[in-house]
Amino acid sequence: MWCVLDVLSDMSNAHKLSHSPLAEQLRPRTLAEVIGQQHLLGEGMALRVAFESGQPHSCILWGPPGVGKTTIARLMADAFDAQFLSISAVLGGVKEIREAVELALAARDGLEGKRTIMFVDEVHRFNKSQQDAFLPHVESGLFTFIGATTENPSFEVNSALLSRAAVYVLQSLTEDDLAQIIAKAQSIQAVPEIDAAARQRLIAYADGDARRLLNTLETLAVAATREKLTTISDDWLLKVLGERMRRYDKGGEQFYDTISALHKSVRGSDPDAALYWLVRMLDGGADPRYMARRFIRMAAEDIGLADPRALRMALDAAEVYERLGSPEGELALAECVVYLAVAPKSNAVYKAYNEVKAFVKKDGTRPVPMHLRNAPTQLMKDLNYGKGYRYAHDEEGGFAAGETYLPEGMHNAGFYRPVERGLEIKIAEKLRYLREKNKQTGQ
Repeated sequence: MWCVLDVLSDMSNAHKLSHSPLAEQLRPRTLAEVIGQQHLLGEGMALRVAFESGQPHSCILWGPPGVGKTTIARLMADAFDAQFLSISAVLGGVKEIREAVELALAARDGLEGKRTIMFVDEVHRFNKSQQDAFLPHVESGLFTFIGATTENPSFEVNSALLSRAAVYVLQSLTEDDLAQIIAKAQSIQAVPEIDAAARQRLIAYADGDARRLLNTLETLAVAATREKLTTISDDWLLKVLGERMRRYDKGGEQFYDTISALHKSVRGSDPDAALYWLVRMLDGGADPRYMARRFIRMAAEDIGLADPRALRMALDAAEVYERLGSPEGELALAECVVYLAVAPKSNAVYKAYNEVKAFVKKDGTRPVPMHLRNAPTQLMKDLNYGKGYRYAHDEEGGFAAGETYLPEGMHNAGFYRPVERGLEIKIAEKLRYLREKNKQTGQ
């Protein structure tokens, strides 16, 4: 079938369970068994309260792969004694939605009068008309909609559907969380003993993704059984998994030393060194998407307004990689890192931001000056909201000389101090000119 539409139920047969995938064997059957996401599922937290209320509500679970989105949705169905229907947005369409609606109607109108949880995996892959198809049934209460997405729902989910669903942000699993999963797998004798170095490498490789960890453990268990091993060593782990784990530990000291060397090479304007460290990391198994995110950070932190094109270059490189993948997309990353290395450098905005952040943290909440307040109603106008504001576009040179924009009583500390490099040379000249005009008005 083009789409898979499942009606899921618990496995009551122990024999079936023993032959099911490891991920299914370890899937939590109760809320207490869930590993991670305690910011949502801990005592008094949002999702925990929703479970305990006994009243299901439509929601969107947003988070990276392998963090428990499907598991939480299934547990909701169990908690509310509801029928659980699952549609994959990758494979499904309007036809499958109609089929799900029929099943929901049958459950509601049957003897038991059951509720239905409609789980849509990768909901961001549905187009507007497909997403709209859920709306009347969500509004009528026929089913409770739960969408799962790895993409920002603000951009990928229709506003009409988004307005009817709470958004819960799930986080990557921590190293401790992943260690617990390994322990659980060993407790049911699904995998043999694992030495400390191998365990740490597995956790680093999983990178917060429980599904990746469990699939890897399953692969190792099969191989270990075949070779009659009682303990998985680090050397054997590297031999079995090969290229996926060679060269350095993705979560270890060498990884962070290497990314540090790359960042400092860019900051130091050495394109050859920057390119070398980039290739070292890619060759060692670093996720190119991670590298792209680091380049965006470098462009904002170390180049800033000395060359605003650098940030655009970093964003474009990330997009190109998403479109092309490996290995072709890695050339865009290479172009980006060379550009960043040779670009003029400024951390003036970075320093200014941190200064303002520290100031705001220790300062009180100063009121917005009356002339800067918005006055959309007559009452606000009568209260002098916006009174005396000077519209800069109507002033000579588009600048209201002498106007003040900081809260009353706050000294202009000059947080932003442009450097004499790149575009910031021009910015500094412009600021000196504007400050001189302010002085001429006595400000």
